[in-house]
Amino acid sequence: MEKNRYETFGCRLNNYETEVMRGLTSEVGLENLTVINTCAVTAEAVRQAKQKIRKIKRQRPNTTIVVTGCAAQVEAETFSQMSEVNLVLGNSEKVNKTVWKELAKYKNFKDQPETPVMVKDIMQVKKPSLETIKKTNSRTRAFIEIQNGCNHRCTFCIIPYARGNSRSVPTSRVIDQIKCLVDQGYKEVVLTGVDLTAWGEDLSKSENLGGLLQNIFKLVPELPRLRISSVDTVELGSQFLDVLKSEKRLMPHLHISAQAGDDMILKRMKRRHLRKDTVEFCHSIREIRPDITFGADIIAGFPTETDEMFYNSVRLVEECEFTWLHVFPYSAREGTPAAKMPKVSDVTIRERARELRIVGEKQVEVHLNKLQGSTQNVLVEKNQKGRTENFTQVNFLNDQPVGEIIPTIITGIIGSQLTGKPILTI
Repeated sequence: MEKNRYETFGCRLNNYETEVMRGLTSEVGLENLTVINTCAVTAEAVRQAKQKIRKIKRQRPNTTIVVTGCAAQVEAETFSQMSEVNLVLGNSEKVNKTVWKELAKYKNFKDQPETPVMVKDIMQVKKPSLETIKKTNSRTRAFIEIQNGCNHRCTFCIIPYARGNSRSVPTSRVIDQIKCLVDQGYKEVVLTGVDLTAWGEDLSKSENLGGLLQNIFKLVPELPRLRISSVDTVELGSQFLDVLKSEKRLMPHLHISAQAGDDMILKRMKRRHLRKDTVEFCHSIREIRPDITFGADIIAGFPTETDEMFYNSVRLVEECEFTWLHVFPYSAREGTPAAKMPKVSDVTIRERARELRIVGEKQVEVHLNKLQGSTQNVLVEKNQKGRTENFTQVNFLNDQPVGEIIPTIITGIIGSQLTGKPILTI
């Protein structure tokens, strides 16, 4: 019997949930599965998932293909009609131990006259999954879910309909999960969610992300490094800023859900911030943590975007010094308000995406030059590769101990990465 295979598209939360499924399928004894955890952010993401399904079926004709994730949640029928697919699971079902126990009773999914579809109304899900992981495929960095869902309705985004409304994992559960991972030897934990800065809103009026971070550092003093994934700047309060200023174990790298640098486009996106909010946030954070780097999501070619509107986004990247840029060529998602807005031509979208990436590469070059000759603490991810605290990749000449944090002198630059030499310690 072939071992199970797992393919993950999209966000860090999906990566975490794939690890949960890896544990659940092993626990209930399911074998010869290929689990494809899909993304629905863009139409292109859905196309890639379908392409992967067909390719895997050609490579492993006897495998049982289970499709889950955000695309499966919002397009269950689409995937159920694919001849290669044996089962479609919703986002709630995929992390439910009871569901996998029931599935283990099937001897062969291919014997079903029709493709089973187990996708409930995600809007009826009121509580987060409390399934946890003890280990991951990575030996250095572990993701954990602290929040799921989103209460906002950006005009370009289908994800709230794939993930449901915001729901938070209680503090005690988060702490227990982190302690378990640290006991397993992980040096870095990454907090993930759909709308991470909404954590705590459904728990009590006094709960917020800053308070959660304070509790983590207080109750898990042996945790060396903590990261948080994508954030909305308008939801980060003073408590978070206090933690960022005082706690060096909170890594100096924030990924900002900026999306655009033009106020009219931001309003048409139904975002909760304006351009000046992003600029002021970045400048204020740099005063607190001068070593910080920012990543950002930017959409190129949003409907109605003129040349001037686009260049406002370009200038935002430069003004905020966004080092790690995620550029998304606009892709209409059926069922979203933006899909009905006047569209920018595909040629223009591609050109603007290309130009944004070039600007982003220049910011990376500036950042790398600043680090030359400095000493950085590098978490070794592979034998000759690791990352600094501000998420810059470093290449070593020789193998280093995976999972260890090594003081390193930065010796040079290769492409978009640094080279480094470990500092020998006695």
